[in-house]
Amino acid sequence: MARKVATLVYAARDGRVLMMHRRKQPNLGQWTAPGGKVEIDESPAECAVRELREETGLKAAGRPELRIIVTETSPLPDWQWLMFVYRVAEFTGDLTGCDEGDLAWIDEDQVLSLDIPQADAIFYPHVVADETAPIAMKFEYDSDLKLVDWRIE
Repeated sequence: MARKVATLVYAARDGRVLMMHRRKQPNLGQWTAPGGKVEIDESPAECAVRELREETGLKAAGRPELRIIVTETSPLPDWQWLMFVYRVAEFTGDLTGCDEGDLAWIDEDQVLSLDIPQADAIFYPHVVADETAPIAMKFEYDSDLKLVDWRIE
């Protein structure tokens, strides 16, 4: 089983976060932060900056802030993830579209009312909280990709 390494990057400004209504798998039809797989020659932080630019047109003005390290496991060989979840508060540029999904600025307190992935609903409050250190979380799924257990490590 090869683990996929990916990032999510929450761009946040004025009490709103940028979310994407996905047109592709994984999470087709759900709302997520922009992100994607880490390429062989880049760090997770570099991936977050690249994915933010590619999927939204926004350029991070400074280093993204690591908020959460997520491990997702399941009995399925293609659902083994290690995700680095970042928050970016300073950025430049104008929103552009991409084929991954439709972008929208959502009030921070409305994100949990959207159709978002199971794990995202649990870790999202830690993304926007004023906590200083990143945390690690593990999510375990069954073969139908239903969340069966999770914990902060």
